[in-house]
Amino acid sequence: MDRGLVERVLAAVDRDALLELAQRLVRIPSFCPDETPVARFLAEYFRERGYAVELQEVEPGRFQTIATLRGTGGGRSLMLNGHLDINSLARGWTRDPFDPWIEGDRLYGHGIQNMKGGVATMIEAVEAIRRAGFRAAGDIVLACVVGETQGGEGSRYLAEHGPRTDMAILPEPYGLGNLVTIHGGIVHLAIHTFGVTGHISQIEHTVSAVAKMTKVVQALAAIRFSYTPHAALPALPRLNVGSIIGGRGERYVLVEPPYVPDLCTIIVDVHFVPGQTVESIVADIRRTLDPLRASDPELRYEVEIPPPAYFRGRRRLVMQPVDVPTNADVVQAVARHHQAVTGRPPAVIGALLPMSYSAGDASWLWGTAGITSVYYGPGGGFLEPGPGGSYALISEMLACAKVLALTALDVTSPVRA
Repeated sequence: MDRGLVERVLAAVDRDALLELAQRLVRIPSFCPDETPVARFLAEYFRERGYAVELQEVEPGRFQTIATLRGTGGGRSLMLNGHLDINSLARGWTRDPFDPWIEGDRLYGHGIQNMKGGVATMIEAVEAIRRAGFRAAGDIVLACVVGETQGGEGSRYLAEHGPRTDMAILPEPYGLGNLVTIHGGIVHLAIHTFGVTGHISQIEHTVSAVAKMTKVVQALAAIRFSYTPHAALPALPRLNVGSIIGGRGERYVLVEPPYVPDLCTIIVDVHFVPGQTVESIVADIRRTLDPLRASDPELRYEVEIPPPAYFRGRRRLVMQPVDVPTNADVVQAVARHHQAVTGRPPAVIGALLPMSYSAGDASWLWGTAGITSVYYGPGGGFLEPGPGGSYALISEMLACAKVLALTALDVTSPVRA
């Protein structure tokens, strides 16, 4: 690329603008499925700066923002894809989690680590190109999507309805220098146990669904899956019982403890390797639980995929494993510009453990839409001890914005405006 172009774009990366946007994003809570307020904020942000903007209605009343910096035509297109939804709020915060603050190289606030820091970074990268007064031949799409933590609701919609690009970068918080092209798959399921309710005065004639579920949970801890090991993902597959609820009636009445619970439900997460399927996973679960039923005629269970819709924000989609070729153009372009900006080659190109044991929206971009994708984003973490105080590293956000800006100019064949 032209050296003058590179210098102008790098100079246009604005630390203050980056941090201001990141903090504004944190101040708008966006738990699943309530991302629409932050999506509308970003739509106005992009319109004010001359982007072509589409508010996509992923499901009734739930919107995500797609902004495009139009190219001059004829070049390849690039998508920068980041999710607006944030994880649930854990215990341990000592400050308002939605009032961000800066300490040294850390920007704190709920959702900044996963992944509003990455969203702000990808936007600043494209803003630097726009401020520098250059246009690429190909379009640069900023996809600010919803529901990644639900299995990729927004990116699934995007993969099926467009826009589609030639390649994509997802600035998930894997840490500067890590180009991730491999990850596992994820499926969520519910397991129900059923009992016979009755008052404590007649407990001899009841069956506790909660007591039966304890046997299920213990058995699942020792499950053996049928699979072919994947060298890059040696700890997969693995299963976690993430939550449990039990009570009386179809909606788990919790305030009648004199009555024996007749319904208990666990939500189970399975992270899996290529070659496994939902059907094979369920078969392994049944093979584990059926002996319990044989030894205890009162134990009745049911597997439900996806979990019931009345669990708001439930993950209904299955994310498939991803293994993108490391010699793909977009992967190699990010690697080149990472070295140019930081002076160091990437630390990882491929799987990053333990992060690659999870999954992300490349499952839909690469797996469904065929868009060659790579994860590359600024790192962060959590205050220790305890779960409170998530943060993003400001220096990594700035460096990543520069790498993404140069990569976007490179892969879309820039021309002077």
